[in-house]
Amino acid sequence: MSRGGGKGLSLKDKLDGNELDLSLCDLNEVPVRELAALPKATILDLSCNNLISLPSDFCSLMHLVKLDLSKNRLQQLPLDFGRLVNLQHLDLLNNRLVTLPVSFAQLKNLKWLDLKDNPLDPVLAKVAGDCLDEKQCKQAAVKVLQHMKAIQSEQDRQRQRKLQAEREMEKKREAEQRAKEAQERELRKREKAEEKERRRREYDAQKAAKQEMEKKTKKETVQTRKPASSSRPPQPPRHKPSWSRSLLRVLLFVLFCILCTLAACKLTELQRQPLCVSVNTLYEDVVAALQNHKTLQNMLQHNSQQ
Repeated sequence: MSRGGGKGLSLKDKLDGNELDLSLCDLNEVPVRELAALPKATILDLSCNNLISLPSDFCSLMHLVKLDLSKNRLQQLPLDFGRLVNLQHLDLLNNRLVTLPVSFAQLKNLKWLDLKDNPLDPVLAKVAGDCLDEKQCKQAAVKVLQHMKAIQSEQDRQRQRKLQAEREMEKKREAEQRAKEAQERELRKREKAEEKERRRREYDAQKAAKQEMEKKTKKETVQTRKPASSSRPPQPPRHKPSWSRSLLRVLLFVLFCILCTLAACKLTELQRQPLCVSVNTLYEDVVAALQNHKTLQNMLQHNSQQ
């Protein structure tokens, strides 16, 4: 057997009935695979080696009934050490253990336990006692199991309280989430109702405006269909054209032409033309005649007043 873990050696050579002695082999680790192949070895002696820890698969050796791990350097046992449910005798003398795993409480068949010469927790050391004889070691097994069961129960209660608190917290979160969702739904519902009311008001306003427009259009249509006499303002009667009006227009036109000719002959260079000379002479004669007529009229008016 090598010091690394017993490789190269058949453990059957060390098997004596149901007892396998691997003490004083200078082991640094436990040959779990080889031990698992020997289910008949219910008594295992690993004392006086250099074991610092046990591998996690060591707890698969559930056929063990008696286990001697004394005088090693074990600082802790595997967390699932309680899987060794058939274990009745356990020797942990002179190691470096401070506490035991909580699963230790599952070793319901344990009848003998030695924890002397370990730097145990003061509470655990007081429970374990001295184990100076067979009776004390049996009492140590019973008391330590009770102590570990109490610890396990307390941890279970703490775990249950924690689980209950987590459930309560989860329920609270769910309730808050439901309340939040309900509030959001109510908000969306209210917004939807407000939007519907706004659209309804817009629709009513548009409908009222449309009706007003139709009413106004209908009124204008009715007004346009009324008789002209009632809808149009009275117009002055039209006079029929007469011969006197036409004659007056002709005379005015002739007078306008005469005035234009006279102005041209008086004010422009055409006054030296023969036609303009005749016109100017005629104009002067007419003016003189009108002046004489006015003088005569004034004289007659004066005489009549006398």
